[in-house]
Amino acid sequence: MGNPSGQLYLIPSVLGPDAGHTIPPYVREIVQNLRVFIVEDERTARRFLRAIGFTADFDAVQLLRLDKRTDQETYRHYLEPLEEGHSAGILSEAGCPGVADPGAGLVALAHRKQIQVVPLVGPNSILMALMASGLNGQAFTFHGYLPVKQWERVKVIKSLDQQTHKTGQTQIFMETPYRNKALLEDVVKTCTPDTMLCIACDISLPTEYIMTRSIADWQKNIPDIHKRPAVFLLGR
Repeated sequence: MGNPSGQLYLIPSVLGPDAGHTIPPYVREIVQNLRVFIVEDERTARRFLRAIGFTADFDAVQLLRLDKRTDQETYRHYLEPLEEGHSAGILSEAGCPGVADPGAGLVALAHRKQIQVVPLVGPNSILMALMASGLNGQAFTFHGYLPVKQWERVKVIKSLDQQTHKTGQTQIFMETPYRNKALLEDVVKTCTPDTMLCIACDISLPTEYIMTRSIADWQKNIPDIHKRPAVFLLGR
């Protein structure tokens, strides 16, 4: 008989600098024992691992690159150490692997190969924003990133606003930080005045800003969130 499969750990990362306190001790302990990591960027992965107390020599560690261009054949190669009995971790750049982040395809293949997948507790900007928003947490939809082209983005925003009023569901979405300003301006111009909008910026960081107001109120004073990681929520 071959070796039993290793475990595939889903390792959450901090949402920004000065947020190492959001990584629980048990996650740090698991990470210490791993020697195979599947990461988006080797440099930031090394920095994060050292910041949470990882002490192994990186010459004895495998850092395998995973991004949106990684194909199925590479996935199969990455799972070979697990099939040989070694555990590995998927490490997100920020937040949780597989949630608005690469990793889901590799996890899906791990399930097909009957490799145990273990999600670890850590910061998730989507859920943390929902928790703090005061909006409907019983029914919500996450839409990821909205279209880059303005006319397409405005069309989607109108649809999300209509869904909010029709179903009562909270509609959650995000944007690349340098496009936040344009997105927020479109939201404030497009949504109906009584729609509630939560802006959640820099979650878990010293500069954290989370506020829920009506669109009518936001129109009077749009905050400057340019280049700040943010999650947006529409609700009633």
